[in-house]
Amino acid sequence: MNINEESLKLHYELKGKIEVISRKHITTREELSLVYTPGVAEPCRQIAADYEKSFQLTRRSNLVAVITDGTAVLGLGDIGPAAGMPVMEGKCALFKEFGDVDAFPICIDSKDTDTIVQTISLISKSFGGINLEDISAPRCFEIERRLKELCDIPVFHDDQHGTAIVVAAALINAMKVTKKEMGKMRIVINGAGAAGIAIGKLLISMGFGNVIMCDINGIICEGDEGLNPGQEEISHISNLEKEHGLLADAMKGADAFVGVSRPGLVTREMVASMNQGIVFAMANPTPEIMPDEAKAGGAAVIGTGRSDFPNQINNVLVFPGIFKGALAVRAKEITETMKQRAAYAIASMIPDDQLSPENIIPSALDKTVAGAVAKAVADTAVEEGIARI
Repeated sequence: MNINEESLKLHYELKGKIEVISRKHITTREELSLVYTPGVAEPCRQIAADYEKSFQLTRRSNLVAVITDGTAVLGLGDIGPAAGMPVMEGKCALFKEFGDVDAFPICIDSKDTDTIVQTISLISKSFGGINLEDISAPRCFEIERRLKELCDIPVFHDDQHGTAIVVAAALINAMKVTKKEMGKMRIVINGAGAAGIAIGKLLISMGFGNVIMCDINGIICEGDEGLNPGQEEISHISNLEKEHGLLADAMKGADAFVGVSRPGLVTREMVASMNQGIVFAMANPTPEIMPDEAKAGGAAVIGTGRSDFPNQINNVLVFPGIFKGALAVRAKEITETMKQRAAYAIASMIPDDQLSPENIIPSALDKTVAGAVAKAVADTAVEEGIARI
């Protein structure tokens, strides 16, 4: 069997990867009275009098909604909310397994931005955080922005920010290996969708250097026609020299390449034109360039999104810890500083004396990472004055 057949067999056997478990067994009349009526009326009254007690007297304090509309599912595209459910269940399983955070999948049968925003806003009082997932660009930018304004709990689009954080962490350590300098990097990002734009914004805010965004038409430059709102926004802070051209032109002399696009777009000749290049080819399942080809082109450090090559750049290193930390202090939101600190926390999990071209990022299975990220996020929330406990 191949991996797809094995996975399908497992899903048929499990009939779902998550389940709801009661935290209190009910075996006596007294227990029934405490868990449900008549005793449950008292916590209801307490919450009615003090909204904040909903985090103390219910599971909200450790419960995240994992929400999709099924329009950009795992490289499969717009396959619909029902077909996206296995991914949402998987995400929930990872939340629990790696961060001990309870999560529940919600698949919304609408592509209308107003409907999605209203739906999520109306159910937000059941949760302590909202993890948006697999929602297509550019709608995802507006959905997240509006929900942050409406909800009093953290809203985090993992495809954007989780990807950006783990890329930043990998790049921090890749820079150490190649002895490149922060602030002097030329970084090419291919793929100007949700993930690519978020990566660009974070790398720019952290001060890595000049970021060149590319899409199917080549280099994105301020003033270009036909840019969507997300691309327009980042065009004002990227491509500082106002360059034009194709991806191959952008990669000449580049220190790093980050691919969140499509298979086979990068050649060994393009890698050879880089400056001791760091190559993160993250298209899944087939990267923009295979590691052996990138190495043949002279890449100094290579990372992909796959588990069968060194340096797997995987969001599971991010989102369990992000929410674990935010929920621990009941943070109002996930801030830019939290994301930056999370990236440095992940990078710090590999001591400098253990760094190598094949070891720049912790294993996706390292369950100690979530604790380090959670501490960084929680401490930052306290520092920024947005922690509520």
